[in-house]
Amino acid sequence: MSRGGSIIKTLIPRMVVIKGAGDLATGTAHRLWQAGFDVVMLELPRPLVVRRAASFATAVYDGSIQVEGVTAVKCAGMDQLEDLLARRIVPVLVDPGARIIKRLRPGVLVDGIMAKRNTGTAITDAPLVIGLGPGFTAGGDVHAVIETNRGPNLGRVIYHGTAEPDTAVPGEVGGFAAERLLRAPADGIFRPLYKIGDQVEQGEVVAYVGEVPVKAAISGLLRGLLYPGLTVTAGLKVGDIDPRGAAIDPQAISDKARAVGGGVLEAIMHRYFNR
Repeated sequence: MSRGGSIIKTLIPRMVVIKGAGDLATGTAHRLWQAGFDVVMLELPRPLVVRRAASFATAVYDGSIQVEGVTAVKCAGMDQLEDLLARRIVPVLVDPGARIIKRLRPGVLVDGIMAKRNTGTAITDAPLVIGLGPGFTAGGDVHAVIETNRGPNLGRVIYHGTAEPDTAVPGEVGGFAAERLLRAPADGIFRPLYKIGDQVEQGEVVAYVGEVPVKAAISGLLRGLLYPGLTVTAGLKVGDIDPRGAAIDPQAISDKARAVGGGVLEAIMHRYFNR
């Protein structure tokens, strides 16, 4: 048993760097962390994360956050990074250029920015490079792509080609799809009137962008909201209403994020056990 364990540790690199720390990236990080990997996450100075209660990106604003028993802390640099990992805490670095990758030299790099395009990840960035969702080509700019569209292929690992195109339509919940989203009606500063977890009613003003109100199209529980004070552009997603109300937990990792995280774990195991 111990011999097998030592062989596994030799085969599989322990460090995984994830670009982005939104809800899908967090679901991936949580799954890998629970499997014993050391996960380091990279974020923007002011990330536009809606599902903040279930995203490690919130550490950038609040200093730390715990998601389903795993703690992430905003990290200042290499010395603190090593200390956090030793204490089994996920470091979140503000590093929009992903410069620290050259210093860390991780065995696995995951692009979880979810920009719907490749913003600079290359297949040469790590021995195994994985892209989440559309915008990547397996065998081109990454080694593997994970399908992020809901449906029978959600979480599927793609080794040749691309993920399904972005539909720009959220998954249907309780008979509602696009109506669930709150979008900025204008350019300006986002100012929410409620907090994540609050119940809102159809037609109610949930937030303002500048002086323009953002109204709820349906009744339900606020599952996500952008951080207050962010500058947004017209049409940007600024919130998410779940019609199931109190039946859901806005702090829980979504089934979609778990499936995507499982796909990343599969891609890692496939790479290092199918040589």
